[in-house]
Amino acid sequence: MTFAAMLSLAAARRAPMGAPPPPPPATTTTTTTRTRTRTRTTTRGLNAGRGRDPAGRPVGTTKAFPTEANPPAAKKHFIHLDDFTKEEIEELLDIAISEKKRLQSGDRSYRPFEGKTLAMIFAKQSLRTRVSFEAGFHLLGGHAVYLGPDDISLGKREETRDITRVLSRYNDIIMARVFAHKDVEDLAKFGSVPVVNGLSDYNHPCQILADAMTITERLGSIEGKKVVYVGDGNNIVHSWIRLATVLPFEFMCLCPEDYTPDQATIDRCNNSGVGKCVISHDLNDITGADAVYTDVWASMGQKDEAMQRKKDFAGFCVTGDVMKKTPDAIFMHCLPAERGTECTDEVMEAPYSVVWQQAENRMHAQNAVMLKLLGAK
Repeated sequence: MTFAAMLSLAAARRAPMGAPPPPPPATTTTTTTRTRTRTRTTTRGLNAGRGRDPAGRPVGTTKAFPTEANPPAAKKHFIHLDDFTKEEIEELLDIAISEKKRLQSGDRSYRPFEGKTLAMIFAKQSLRTRVSFEAGFHLLGGHAVYLGPDDISLGKREETRDITRVLSRYNDIIMARVFAHKDVEDLAKFGSVPVVNGLSDYNHPCQILADAMTITERLGSIEGKKVVYVGDGNNIVHSWIRLATVLPFEFMCLCPEDYTPDQATIDRCNNSGVGKCVISHDLNDITGADAVYTDVWASMGQKDEAMQRKKDFAGFCVTGDVMKKTPDAIFMHCLPAERGTECTDEVMEAPYSVVWQQAENRMHAQNAVMLKLLGAK
């Protein structure tokens, strides 16, 4: 019998009849130490085999709340599609298709983003980008924070480099839908967590990754295919061209002469020896396309040019007759659509239209990107 137990027994014998029993002795240091040891062992077991980063944190855990005064920059971002190799793009497509099938089966048990947060910066209004990122991150167990155009006024109220350093302290990953492409670059350059380009005036890699996923689902693969885009040589076109820099397919942009895409981007692709970029101003060149793609003629920030652009793009509307020139092609549109302008209602609603599949695949493709950037895949 321990000394504490002997004291307790003696006190009980001295207590008068009906008196409450003495309080139990305090927990000893030995018991407390053992409890702590068991907790630490359990934690090590959960992280076994995962490895640790330079700060000693298990790989794949939260990147927010850094222990360093000046945390290192993230090793990888999603800014341009050709920042990734052919094998890495194919892996992202495989993950996206696999995750889509898992969610379609009703399985919601995979939650690798539990306890993680996504900061979503929006300098532009959004439907698909906001909902697909927010819903996707939630379905994987995380929480998304929406920062609208009036919340932080990117680059105006505070410098972008200051904003990204602050957000990197609170969040595990940042997504930005902006006007100036330099804003995305600065978010990645000065922050310490991965940055996803949700759209800039120069490019839109999330959309084109989702489009490549859609073509893979419908046509088996994008390799060797001919994708013909009809319309303005805009940010969508730039991302298509940069994808053809790492994947072997032909991309053709059919546009008025004054609306051709960036020449340096075209040269980058055609000098890669991988894919091919062709510029044409003749709608008859659509023949042989596996996919016909279009977009609005006046994007956000260009609406004051809408009337002039309608005149300039006369004859470039994708109609049922245009689609008959390449009868085996699917029709694609990144949305929002101005029906009756860049395409007809007939084409949007046709059996060969995959527009709504494209829209859904935004979420799955982006989930694949975030899973990879955060080390969960």
